Amino acid sequence: MATEEPRYYDVRHLAGTSTHIDIENGTIEAAGQSFADTAIVRALGATGWGMVAIDNFSEAGQSGLMQAVAEALSLSKVTGERVELADVKTGVLPVPAIKEDPREVSLEEKTEILSSIESAARIPGIVNTRARYIESEGTVWFMNSSGNEYRYESLRSGYSILAVAGRGGEMQMARESEHAITGLNMRHKEEKGREAAERALLLLDAAPARGGTMNAILDQELAGVFAHEAIGHASEGDLVKEGVSVIKGMIGQQIANNVVTIVDDPTLPEFGFMPVDAEGSAVTRTEIIRDGVLKNYLHSRETLAAVGDGVAGHARAEGSSSPIVRMSNTFIENGDSTMDEILEGCKNGILLKGSRGGQVDPGRGVFQFNAEYGYLIQNGEKLGMVRDVSLSGDILSTMHNIALCGTDRKMTPGYCGKGGQSVPVTDGAPHILLRNAVVGGRHA
Repeated sequence: MATEEPRYYDVRHLAGTSTHIDIENGTIEAAGQSFADTAIVRALGATGWGMVAIDNFSEAGQSGLMQAVAEALSLSKVTGERVELADVKTGVLPVPAIKEDPREVSLEEKTEILSSIESAARIPGIVNTRARYIESEGTVWFMNSSGNEYRYESLRSGYSILAVAGRGGEMQMARESEHAITGLNMRHKEEKGREAAERALLLLDAAPARGGTMNAILDQELAGVFAHEAIGHASEGDLVKEGVSVIKGMIGQQIANNVVTIVDDPTLPEFGFMPVDAEGSAVTRTEIIRDGVLKNYLHSRETLAAVGDGVAGHARAEGSSSPIVRMSNTFIENGDSTMDEILEGCKNGILLKGSRGGQVDPGRGVFQFNAEYGYLIQNGEKLGMVRDVSLSGDILSTMHNIALCGTDRKMTPGYCGKGGQSVPVTDGAPHILLRNAVVGGRHA
């Protein structure tokens, strides 16, 4: 009896080290490293995927790999949906040059550098501080049954500092963070600790925002979060395929004001950079929206075959997890409006700055985001600081209400969670003017 062969298989192996340091109120809570040598093996059978994880992969050898392929193929028989894979281009981009390799800096020195940032935040009026450093480095090796094979080095590091101010039972917090793929980036950053502390103190004196419908200017960070959460996730091919995207079936339609262009670009040397995706597909700049018109969805090989209307090269995975469709560096392109023109166009309203998270339902097409703080705008002039402010609305209506895009795009790195996995991303945008924004506050 002939042995069944998989229609396709691949293996992605990650071998590397993760470093973390946590400091709270001047006390080092944790400082250590963990090691990984794992691989995920996928085999495509007659009706779907089977997957097997291999620990200590370096010791498994070729025989261990082929055994895992056979096990994955056996597991694929319990799946019920036939999967097709689109043909894709292959190729690996060079990894950006490293300025200062954190692997050459001792854990003790990194702890001292982080401590200096945390100490700078402990000024009068601050009741709690917390600083964190994270670093991951390793080698990724990929091979599939089509003969595509690559290997590359991966390195990411970053820090964050949180300061909490307190007075008379009132608490306010502020946070600063930086992440990079080009090496150690926290030397001489004590000012970031002071900035977080000083902003937390200012928020104690800020007035609570008044809610209502008004013109709103979103700063680069909040506008970037909007692009990522509201449109980026809705454009992911797996959500489109599952019917839980508000923009399903809208390729070629005007879904935003014509000043809006939104892009996902894994090739940029930002925190979400990928030299190649987790399925071995070549990566490329993908315009999701161009001049207000929906142009592309983001895809894996599987979702491209099932949905079409877009570009593969957007499959990502945390560590040795199974790849799923993800964003990388997602941003609103610069427009042609100066900040003075945006303030003048706003006239009376609010400037929203920073992000404290929120919620989005890409299927229903609604969102709610919390800004870190804001400023009232009156007669085109920025006035006093306000706090406890949010932005909510319908995704498509909001996209049409973007009236102006600035010329000052800024990229903000961070992490995105989906399907139980967290991957590094960058969001970006210029300042944008939003008409008829639904702004939430303590007093409606």
